[in-house]
Amino acid sequence: MNNFRFNVRTDVRFGKGSISALPELVEKYGGKNVLLVYGGGSIRKNGIYDSIKELLSDKKVYELSGIEPNPDIEKVREGAAICKENKIDCVLAVGGGSVIDSSKVIAAAANYDGDAWTLVENSSEIGRVLPVIAVLTMAATGSEMNKNAVISDKKNNKKLGTSSLDFIPYAAICDPEYLYSLPPVQTAAGTADIMSHVFEQYFRKDTGAYISDSIAEAILKTCIKYCPVALKDPKNYEARANLMWASTLALNSLISCGKAGAWSAHPIEHELSAFYDVTHGVGLAIVTPSWMRYVMNEENVKQFSAYGRNVWGISEPDDKKCAAMAIDKTQQFFKDCGIPTTLSEIGIDDTKIDIMAEAAVKNNNLDSAFVPLKKEDVAAILRNCL
Repeated sequence: MNNFRFNVRTDVRFGKGSISALPELVEKYGGKNVLLVYGGGSIRKNGIYDSIKELLSDKKVYELSGIEPNPDIEKVREGAAICKENKIDCVLAVGGGSVIDSSKVIAAAANYDGDAWTLVENSSEIGRVLPVIAVLTMAATGSEMNKNAVISDKKNNKKLGTSSLDFIPYAAICDPEYLYSLPPVQTAAGTADIMSHVFEQYFRKDTGAYISDSIAEAILKTCIKYCPVALKDPKNYEARANLMWASTLALNSLISCGKAGAWSAHPIEHELSAFYDVTHGVGLAIVTPSWMRYVMNEENVKQFSAYGRNVWGISEPDDKKCAAMAIDKTQQFFKDCGIPTTLSEIGIDDTKIDIMAEAAVKNNNLDSAFVPLKKEDVAAILRNCL
């Protein structure tokens, strides 16, 4: 097991009615001037917006709405300007990963004299970050308890990740009932995102991190068990609660403890999202099985067969056959959840594959991935998705 640093400071308030803790948390970690960041109109329809406004009636609340999936840098710039103009004390992110990621970079850009995109391209430029408090409304990215943010520059077809320990939210309110109104495609795509986060940390060079791998397998089994339940019965609290906590645990650094290496499927999918504005989880569900098949080899087949046996319960004794069956089951699971399994299903052809492959390699350290990837490898993985 490799040396590691595990640093998570987030005060998580989980469960029904946990929004009642918001005044206490804002008072503790924030101040009197709050920037409320959210996406479309869903939080107004489901009553979350009114609850927050009532709970923070003694604060000066400024608003930034309209954060989209694959959040754009223009909204980050807008939010940073509001912070500077109104001396914002903390940023309250109400939504899923797109909203929380935007809020993190807004909180950093509020104290930065240069352009916010520089903080995305070069995390070493990140200095003081305003406190971020998250109210989670979607189980997917784990952004409510980690140091990461992914932002797009849609004008230039770029989508990049940046990170800072100071991005880790000071607090997160996680009420599973807030997931009841999610459309089925968001529940399914969010689950695919959770699983992909786990795969990126699970499939790494073997370092003897048995406990990390075991936790990862438990999270995958949780997703496989409860996503179909949530799709069939959207108000099943047990399913929503387990998926919500799985999302948080999948990317708060816990399962990467003792392991290291660059990610693979995510950098590839980021290029799909940058050029085609694909729903992130949908893109991951398409790319991941193709990546698995492409990189499986004699050196790592035992890791894939362990995944098949420990997660899917496959009893096939031959490692190669077991591994292939596990990959097929992964793809079929996504299909059964209603997610497209090919690029052609979402209107993407091979026109820009070489451009995306080149960008994926250029923007990411794929030489250090589970199986190192070059431009031609990424292009082959994407073509196999057609």
